[in-house]
Amino acid sequence: MSFGPIEFWYWWVAGLGLLAVEVFMPGTFFLWMGVAAGVVGAALLIAPDLSLETQLLIFAVLSVAAVVGWQVYIRKNPPQSDEPTLNRRGAQYIGRVFALSEAIDNGVGKIHVDDTTWKVKGPDLPQGAKVRVTATEGTLLVVEAAATEAKET
Repeated sequence: MSFGPIEFWYWWVAGLGLLAVEVFMPGTFFLWMGVAAGVVGAALLIAPDLSLETQLLIFAVLSVAAVVGWQVYIRKNPPQSDEPTLNRRGAQYIGRVFALSEAIDNGVGKIHVDDTTWKVKGPDLPQGAKVRVTATEGTLLVVEAAATEAKET
């Protein structure tokens, strides 16, 4: 069964399909593969005698180079935000002082913040003791005993 020669617009349709996948599965992975498919389509438009193997090689090399290049770029230039803790709720509490709603026993206790109860990890302390949040570990807040003159927030 033969499908005939690959036309340039096949690559463009594949590129649009990959861009559509990116819309539903964001992560800037399929985006770069879609761009690579578009470039291969443009190359095929300019040089229609490219073999299928050459087209696939160009697509593979451009896809890998674009994805790796983007990852390197984004690591060196992280996006800036005026709300860096917006989707990291626990990070918003770092540096704040709270009273323990449940004593820290064997390294684990609880604090009440606004309308939420958070598990905390830290040195054993009695219920009501003041603790300062120093870090997060997933959904667990890491705390230390706070100085007595610090006011609760």
